[in-house]
Amino acid sequence: MAEPAAILAMTGITKEFPGVKALSDVDFRLFPGEVHALMGENGAGKSTLIKALTGVYDIDGGEILLEGEAVRFTGPLQAQQAGVSTVYQEINLCPNLSVAENIFIGREPRRLGAIQWKKIHRRATELLRRLRLDIDASALLGTYSIAVQQMVAIARAIDISAKVLIFDEPTSSLDAKECEQLFRVMRQLKDEGIAILFVTHFLDQVYEVTDRVTVLRNGRLVGERLTAELAQIDLVAMMIGKELEVLEQLDEQPKSSPAALQDASPVVAASELGRDGAVAPFNLAIHRGEVVGLAGLLGSGRTEVARLLFGADRADHGQIRVDGTTVAVRNPRTAMAHGIAFCSENRRTEGLVEDLTVRENIILALQAERGWSRPIPRRRQEELVDKYIKALRITPANPDMVVRNLSGGNQQKVLLARWLITEPRLLILDEPTRGIDVGAKAEIQRLVVSLADGGMAVLFISAELEEVLRLSHKIAVLRDRHLVTEMPNDGVDVEHVMRIIASGAAV
Repeated sequence: MAEPAAILAMTGITKEFPGVKALSDVDFRLFPGEVHALMGENGAGKSTLIKALTGVYDIDGGEILLEGEAVRFTGPLQAQQAGVSTVYQEINLCPNLSVAENIFIGREPRRLGAIQWKKIHRRATELLRRLRLDIDASALLGTYSIAVQQMVAIARAIDISAKVLIFDEPTSSLDAKECEQLFRVMRQLKDEGIAILFVTHFLDQVYEVTDRVTVLRNGRLVGERLTAELAQIDLVAMMIGKELEVLEQLDEQPKSSPAALQDASPVVAASELGRDGAVAPFNLAIHRGEVVGLAGLLGSGRTEVARLLFGADRADHGQIRVDGTTVAVRNPRTAMAHGIAFCSENRRTEGLVEDLTVRENIILALQAERGWSRPIPRRRQEELVDKYIKALRITPANPDMVVRNLSGGNQQKVLLARWLITEPRLLILDEPTRGIDVGAKAEIQRLVVSLADGGMAVLFISAELEEVLRLSHKIAVLRDRHLVTEMPNDGVDVEHVMRIIASGAAV
């Protein structure tokens, strides 16, 4: 049987930014009446491909065909007018306007220049009922949940005759019941012939609702597969970049002495700690001199675990014990007072202050811990900063250089120095080697080993499984926001961890 014509075909798509090739000769196709998952780890190129399609970015090479006609959209509005609409994770509607106003904003039916409000409310109600959503179209959008707001965004797209609907991480803030409601609507739209591009990091959702999967890695196309013919372990291998039959042996590197792990009382222990909609309740203990690695795909809940332990997010369940004593970690300052430090994966938005100098960035956490009414004397600042610039080999070794002018690797070292200067008992490192060169990555890995050798407890998060295995004494594996297993790093290999990620259970 002949394959139907693709409603959307992107061929040889290339997009470059200064110093970065975000997409390299990528092909993607989408058929009417299918749900097609676009998969890949952080930095794979998913968002760039969507923005290239909808005109946010002008492509440097390649061709886009919509219903067989070449198109180059100048922006999302033109794409929308052509039938390509996007429903984002962050709802791009106006919560201070009514549901009906959000659906028809900019397209209000008028008569003699006046808006026909009755007609707007009637048509909005009809659209919402089509999605089996029984809400008051005249009520403010902001009074409804995120799930309902997404349905309103879908209703708007349907009303402007969408041929292609793009769902960009729509389930990240939804609970299980809300996800099922969304999937019901997706199946309904699919039956009506609408083509759906679905971006998600949740493996179970891919297999529950999609027909086809395309995987990107490092801006390149890895492959396109029918979902029903793709085993979960093979999908994980495609995303991570390791074919199981040719996995290389991990480099042997010395780890901390097992004697350092004999302290019966963990430095920090989480008991049934969890946050609704972020990560299910979990148990995790981290001992003095121990590196605990968190493994899992992007979106599995790794960062959410870190943020709960640091108090950046407030837990809805469970408790944290420090040295056996229950403490209320309500915010980062409380965590810091108990010797917990956190290097965020978003070093630019949640870590460094790019307009400040290296020195100012390094002393920031220590100064915050002391309080701003007790400034650190300038001579003491210089002593501490000089010590860590030398210890971490930050280059150039100029404490008065604005931090934005440093390389990514050296910026990461500055962020590490900020927390090391506070002499934490538990150091949480979330993707500390992402986006830096091989030399800087090796230095940071050696530093982690050295810190553990010195007795510091470390929680280490990385999307690179080899890196987790190389550095960790114990590994906790997450999938779909659940901590599914915890195991000692004793003869564990990448294939074993990948199978746990794929199956969602210890194997």
